[in-house]
Amino acid sequence: MTTVLIADDQPLQRMGFTMLLNGTPGMTVVGEAATGAEAVRMVEQTRPDVVLMDVRMPGMDGIEATRRITAAGSRTRVLILTTFDLDEYVYTGLRAGASGFLLKDARPEELVAGIRAVAGGESVVAPSLTRKLMTAYLQDAAPVRQDRRLATLSEREREVLEAIGRGATNTEIAERFILTESTVKKHVGRVLAKIGARDRIQAVIFAYDNGLVQPRA
Repeated sequence: MTTVLIADDQPLQRMGFTMLLNGTPGMTVVGEAATGAEAVRMVEQTRPDVVLMDVRMPGMDGIEATRRITAAGSRTRVLILTTFDLDEYVYTGLRAGASGFLLKDARPEELVAGIRAVAGGESVVAPSLTRKLMTAYLQDAAPVRQDRRLATLSEREREVLEAIGRGATNTEIAERFILTESTVKKHVGRVLAKIGARDRIQAVIFAYDNGLVQPRA
C-alpha cells in the first residue's frame, strides 16, 4: 500500500486529491496539511511514502517544507505540483530534494502514475517542464568539466544517459534504440550506479554538467 500525505492550502484541492487517491487501488491518503510547517510535522507523525506538495502555502512554503523533510533523513519522498507561472520554483525545489514535479492540470492517471513512480524510488518531471528546469539550472551552473565517472560508461550507457538528460522516458528510450523496456531499465540502473546518482533527476543534472546535453534554442 502506497501512503500519501497531501499538502495544499486549498481545501477543495485537498478534497479532490484525497477522493482520487483513496479511490485508487493500492493507495491511501494518511493525512492533509494546509501549510508547509504542518506538512513537516505530519511527515514526522505519519511517515508517508510520498508527500504531494503544493508550492505556495502560507508561512512556510512547499520548497522550504521539502528541504526540511529531506534534510531530516526521512524516507518520505516529495512530489511537487506546480503551474506554468511557477516554473522558477522547479529548480529550487530540485535543490531542496524533491523527487519529482508535475503540473497541477495533469490528468488523474498521470498523477497516480507519478506518485507510484516516486514511491518506487524513481523521479518524475513533466516533459513540458524539463527544458525550463535545465535552462534555469544552467544559468547558475559552473563551466562544463568532464567528470571522470563519465569514462566508466559504455557507449550504450552514455547514449541512455543523454536520452535521460533530454527528459526521455524508458519507453521512449526503448523505441529510439530498439530495445525492450526491461533492457532499458537495466541500462538506467547501471548508469545511475556508475555516476552515483540517486535518481533520474540527478542523472539529468550530471548529463548537463558534463556537456552531454545542451539547452535548445
